[in-house]
Amino acid sequence: MTKSILEGRPALAAEVEKTAEVAGHLWEKGWAERNGGNITVNITELVDDEVRGMKAIAPVTAIGLTLPHLKGCYFYCKGTGKRMRDLARRPMENGSVIRILDDCAHYEIIADNPVRPTSELPSHLMIHNYLLGKGSPYRATLHTHPIELVALTHSQQWMEKDKASRTLWSMIPETKAFCPRGLGMVPYMLPGSNELAEATLKTIDDDYDVVMWEKHGVFATDVDAMEAFDQVDVLNKSALIYIRALAMGFTPEGMSDEQMAEMTRAFNLPK
Repeated sequence: MTKSILEGRPALAAEVEKTAEVAGHLWEKGWAERNGGNITVNITELVDDEVRGMKAIAPVTAIGLTLPHLKGCYFYCKGTGKRMRDLARRPMENGSVIRILDDCAHYEIIADNPVRPTSELPSHLMIHNYLLGKGSPYRATLHTHPIELVALTHSQQWMEKDKASRTLWSMIPETKAFCPRGLGMVPYMLPGSNELAEATLKTIDDDYDVVMWEKHGVFATDVDAMEAFDQVDVLNKSALIYIRALAMGFTPEGMSDEQMAEMTRAFNLPK
C-alpha cells in the first residue's frame, strides 16, 4: 500500500488535521449539509523536495483561469461531491493535494487519491492568487452555510454596505475584537460562477476577510482554516443573539456608538 503524503511530514499532517477538525465543526453546527461547503489551503510552505518530485496520479486539468502568482504552488482541497463529515474522519480520502503547473493555468493531483477538487476550485484559486500577489499571510479559504447569517440576507435591508457589520459588532464585544473588518456583502449570483468569484475578490479587496453571499453562505480567508472558521463562528454567534432577541419579543439595542468607540480605542482596532 502506498504511504500517505502526510507520513513523515508532521507540519503538513498537522495542517491537514486542523482542516479536518474544521470540517467536523462545520458539520456539527449544521453549516455543511450533504456536500455543502469547500475548503482550500495553500500548503506550499509545508512541502519538501520529495513532494515536489511526486508524479501526478490523475490527468492534468485546466483551471479555466491563468493565475500567475500560483506557479508551482500546492494546495490541500476538499473533493468535489465529498461531505464535510467524511472529510473530518478521512481527510485524504475526501480531499487531495494538487500542484499548480508552471503555465499557471493547469493543475495535477499528486496525493493521496485521485479525488477531484471542489467544483468551485477556480474561484478559490482566484482568491489565493490575489492574496499571494499582495503579500498576504492568509493561506486558507473557507466557504460554508452558517444558518443565521444566511437568514439575514433574505431581507434586503441587511445587504446594505456595513449595516450587518455594525449590528453584529454591537451584539457582543468579542465580535468587533475578533472580526474587526466586519462582513462584506455580495448580491446573489450563480454559485460557482466566475462572476461570483470576481465580486468576492472585489469585496475582499475593499478590506474584508469574510464575505456574505446573499441567500447562499459565507466566504472567509485567514492564515489557516481554523482562523477562518473562528471569524465565521463569531459573526454567526452575533446573528444568533440578534435573532434570539427578536424571538423573545424585542429588538436588541446593541452596544452604543460610545461603547463601540471605547472598545475600538482600547483594543487598537480598525475604525
